[in-house]
Formats: sequence, structure tokens, C-alpha cells
Amino acid sequence: MTTATEIADKIAATQNLTMAQAKAIVDGVFKEVASAAASGAETNIPGFGKFKVKATPAREGRNPATGGTIKIAASKKLAFVPAKAVKDALNG
Repeated sequence: MTTATEIADKIAATQNLTMAQAKAIVDGVFKEVASAAASGAETNIPGFGKFKVKATPAREGRNPATGGTIKIAASKKLAFVPAKAVKDALNG
């Protein structure tokens, strides 16, 4: 697993930035993606992929302990769809 701090460290080393500058950039990117998602907007990063909000409808589920039905509320989730270049890199 790679953390945001590790990403910032690599950016700082390759771009001649201080660690604080690189960390601020990485944190800023993630903050903007989250802000766009909160407003329902899609974030497209060419060559990397898209972050988009998907709605999950309300549904019925089962309580595994009792076997009874429960209602699961509708919710939203952030989905990532990788760009073709990323898919190709992953699959050789």
C-alpha cells in the first residue's frame, strides 16, 4: 500500500520541492476530488481515469444473525474508472 505521504515524498524528490510543498499539492488534489464528488461532479484526469459518484438505491437485506429482513438505505459512493493507459499498464 502506498500512502499520500509516500506519494508526496516521491513528488518532492523528482520535482525539487520541499516535502511540505509536495504534501500540500497531494492533499490539495485529493481535497478537490472529494469536493467535486460532494457536489456530484465527475473528476476526469486524462491518462489516469475518472472519479464519479454512483447512487446505490435503497434495498432489502438480511440480518445474518437473525435471518430477518432489514432495509438498507440509499447511498452514494465514489467510483474510479481507470483510463485505457492505466488498464494497459496493469495488464501488460
